[in-house]
Amino acid sequence: MLRKLIYTAILGLALPIAASAQPQKLFDGKTLAGWEGETKKTWRVEDGAIVGGSLDETVKQNEFLCTLKSYADFELKVKFKLLGDKKSVNAGVQFRTKRIPKHHEVSGYQADIGQGYWGALYDESRRNKVLAHPDKKLIDEIVKYDDWNDYRIHAEGARIRLYLNGKLTVDYTEKDEKIERSGIIGLQVHGGAKAKVYYKDIVIQELK
Repeated sequence: MLRKLIYTAILGLALPIAASAQPQKLFDGKTLAGWEGETKKTWRVEDGAIVGGSLDETVKQNEFLCTLKSYADFELKVKFKLLGDKKSVNAGVQFRTKRIPKHHEVSGYQADIGQGYWGALYDESRRNKVLAHPDKKLIDEIVKYDDWNDYRIHAEGARIRLYLNGKLTVDYTEKDEKIERSGIIGLQVHGGAKAKVYYKDIVIQELK
């Protein structure tokens, strides 16, 4: 009887933890509820995806659509498609990021997308450099140009892992203890080119 009571108590404690770690959709497929950004000209919903940019006009500057909520340790999955001249178009998924006040830019980690940056970890508007590069041969094998690709971002403590189309491209450990370990999620379309990027099936699982 005592053993049964102990088991029941442990199970009762475990259930709320498991519930809090269930995957959550960040995009409902229809609206931009839960997100904020430049929605007059840049960001909108088309055919069940979040879309940024245009193939008719040059994107004037970097634009980011960001979550209203911040996240610390998590695994994020997102499908994306980048269209335009592959030599110049660029995009990315921001995480552990913050808005720069009164500015269109954000500051934080980015799972990069684009020629020379596919599968790389970039530090946007902070250190302004690539923190970790994947193997070029691997990228040549796995990138699907003008088609849907998958990013999986696993951020836990100081360790960050990026997976592109199921393949590990970056395994990075942050050594600077001053770098923030929580922040918003952001979707980028890079300025300077006629580019159109799609994002969908955006799901996050917080790690407790």
